[in-house]
Amino acid sequence: MVRAVADRAFLPAKGLFEQVGNMVILTGKTIVATVRPPYPYGGEFIGQFLFALQLCWFPMMISTIAFGFGAPGLQAANFLTLFGALDRLGGFFILASVREFAPFVTAVVVAGVAGTAITADLGARKIREELDALQVLGVDPIKNLVVPRFLALMLITGLMDIYALLFGISGGIFAEVAYHQPLGGFFATLFANASITDLWGSLVKCTLFGAIIAIVCCYKGMNASGGAEGVGRAVNEAVVIAFLGVFAFNYVFTQTLLATHPEISQIR
Repeated sequence: MVRAVADRAFLPAKGLFEQVGNMVILTGKTIVATVRPPYPYGGEFIGQFLFALQLCWFPMMISTIAFGFGAPGLQAANFLTLFGALDRLGGFFILASVREFAPFVTAVVVAGVAGTAITADLGARKIREELDALQVLGVDPIKNLVVPRFLALMLITGLMDIYALLFGISGGIFAEVAYHQPLGGFFATLFANASITDLWGSLVKCTLFGAIIAIVCCYKGMNASGGAEGVGRAVNEAVVIAFLGVFAFNYVFTQTLLATHPEISQIR
């Protein structure tokens, strides 16, 4: 009886660790399939990249401008106005937008738009037993389905991060204009605090966000069960797990970056 109660109590944790382990295994298989010839996934990779780009560019623009103008823009400007230091808003945007907001918004949009589409597509194929049919025909689903989506989401998140940086900083400019301030101080502190480390750190982090989202969404889609309801449940779980994975990885990456490059912690 005690063992049965303990099994029921730790069953959710057990299932979570099993899924994480399976995702790690899928990541290893995907990386191996990516570098090992042949490379039959070129057309599918281009198709997935254009599909994700078509879906994500407009929500990305609206989200980054809204976040940049609202949270680090108006709120920080309101606080800095109390001290007469509104010209420091540009330096704050390096901390807020370049390091955190832009990668986070990119990950949220890509996971919520492209990631859900990938999960639904692979989940529907799993329900219709198309993945089993491919294996019977000798076609590797990982190389032909997972790898192109994995590479496409990594590339699209890296490029979308640059897009998010530009529009996020535009939100800060709009906040400066809303407070009737000249833009000279904003750009002066922005470029004084900007560094190559901040830029490549944001790009690398965002690209790895795309890898996490791709693996989670592909895994949940390829393991969907229970008909249409199971596909919907897989999509919901994929988004939640992808967000948790992004948050956890962001904590580790940010702490590592700050520890190895302490100079970026200094506000100029």
